[in-house]
Amino acid sequence: MLGVQEGGPVEQPSTTDLEWNSALVELYRSHRLGLLRLAVLLTDDQALAEDVVQDAFLALQRRWHAVDPAAAAGYLRTSVVNGARSWHRRRRVARRHLQTVVLEDAPPADLAVLLGDEHRQVVEALRTLPRRQREVLVLRYWSDLSEAEIAAVLGVARGTVKSSASRALAALEGQLGGRHGR
Repeated sequence: MLGVQEGGPVEQPSTTDLEWNSALVELYRSHRLGLLRLAVLLTDDQALAEDVVQDAFLALQRRWHAVDPAAAAGYLRTSVVNGARSWHRRRRVARRHLQTVVLEDAPPADLAVLLGDEHRQVVEALRTLPRRQREVLVLRYWSDLSEAEIAAVLGVARGTVKSSASRALAALEGQLGGRHGR
């Protein structure tokens, strides 16, 4: 269908395109906040987390015609986790090549807004865990995913998810001294 605009004819979106756009907008409205929380926990940086989530939605939009709508939420979670991993990898490479002294990362200024007092100690302890263990716990307890879903998002075996979760919980319990429940 063609419309007329200054400078010549312009193609109008088809009904199917409008339906896909509507579905994508609804997916954004329903999942953006949860994905943002996930990204904040994986990156410890609100602005970076927003970029990672936005990049995930842009990637989905580019592949929208090829992605099963039922799998779109999983695609987004995987994209957010991979985006956070890529950021950590780039940061590690940059630090190694710059060979500068890097001070310990300070907690983000908006941590108080995102989390209550009772959760700050848990988040601080979570930061000390290895990346895989931290990802497993965040996906399990923050995003409420099953072991199978976590394995799919991280691209690992279900047994790896179980062992990573077990080790991470033991480490957190040791750090927190039983002050917080699971």
